[in-house]
Amino acid sequence: MSPADGSGGGAVPVPPPAQSVYRTVSKGTPRALRPILALDDFEDAARRRLPRPLFGYIAGAVETNASRTDNRSVFGEWAFRPNYLIDVSRRSMKTTLFGEEFGAPFGISPMGISAIMAYRGDLVLARAAREAGIPMIMSGSSLIRMEEVAQEYPRAWFQAYLPGEPARIEALVDRVQKAGFGTLLLTVDTTTLGNRENNVRTGFSTPLKPNLRLAWDGITHPHWLWNTLLRTLRHHGMPHFENSYATRGAPIIAKHVERDFGARDHLNWTHLAQIRRQWKGRLIIKGILTGEDAARAAAEGADGVIVSNHGGRQLDGAISAFRALPEVKAAAGGMTVMMDGGIRRGTDVLKALAMGADFVFVGRPFLYAAAVGGEAGVRHGIELLSSEVNRNVAFLGLQSPHEIGMGHLVRVAGVPTKAELAAALRG
Repeated sequence: MSPADGSGGGAVPVPPPAQSVYRTVSKGTPRALRPILALDDFEDAARRRLPRPLFGYIAGAVETNASRTDNRSVFGEWAFRPNYLIDVSRRSMKTTLFGEEFGAPFGISPMGISAIMAYRGDLVLARAAREAGIPMIMSGSSLIRMEEVAQEYPRAWFQAYLPGEPARIEALVDRVQKAGFGTLLLTVDTTTLGNRENNVRTGFSTPLKPNLRLAWDGITHPHWLWNTLLRTLRHHGMPHFENSYATRGAPIIAKHVERDFGARDHLNWTHLAQIRRQWKGRLIIKGILTGEDAARAAAEGADGVIVSNHGGRQLDGAISAFRALPEVKAAAGGMTVMMDGGIRRGTDVLKALAMGADFVFVGRPFLYAAAVGGEAGVRHGIELLSSEVNRNVAFLGLQSPHEIGMGHLVRVAGVPTKAELAAALRG
């Protein structure tokens, strides 16, 4: 007989060792992060680490929190149909998006004022994303100059909140282009400010108002006080909104900071056409929830859309992105369709892909991770979610997350929409 190692003639080569997915926490994980076994664990840790107003700003939504709640609960309405006795030892998480290869089918959503939650928060998120080889979207309401983030991670995307003022739009788009970003993302669901009662209840305000309550919150959270706030003030001065326009915006404590956001209720499709004429890179529209808007975005020259209800932070009761996916996908033609909202597990990522998303983005958990553990925290969060996707792809009998389709899902609660039924029939 031929040797078991396949060195003899005609022997069947020994297959490579199976990919290990049993170690949830890698050996190199900092001790403080080892108890965190899933993205949801970061939320509890951040609650202890951050002052109440800042944690409330991240966690809160609007009014009754109906949309935020549905963003999570909707995934429970669907279950998997796995296939077994399939060799999945060579599976890969690599994903192609807009012709670029990324290390996983998910990226980091844009989140405002990250640098007040974690020291140099936008750079922390960008570095972790760069190391993992996944997209990171920088928020227009950030406190670090876009040029710094683009230099740190050239493949990062920039998300803009644009007012309906053509001259200001032109100047900001020109700045984004000069900074080196290849992808511009326009968020369209911020017609006006959401009714964020939770912010009021937890003491958060825009502008941020120094008072005894805020001072007490800082004193009782010394890690944040010393390692984020005082460190920022010492090395970089008072944070400003750096990227709302082509020029530097107001400091976060300025009384006129809300006026600095501009009149977004004027923004309309003609402004999108203006941006498309000027912007030479990829143009993505975020906040799409209907087929009509998806079709219009494609007609206006958008390269892709992100189906999103802004994490439930704008219109309370707005449909969840997961529910909207089939309709948007059906109307999008060949345009790339992405999604964010409520994703906390690898199973959520795969259900979104099965429902029609080409890619997904995750927000709050990664900002919690930055607040808890800085760059190491975000890397740990990415590793946790990646390992869950990897494991579940194996359980489903797939070689890649993008092999999944509606045939791998069955509805176990709720009533399917016409669009969902049509998608199911297409497989």
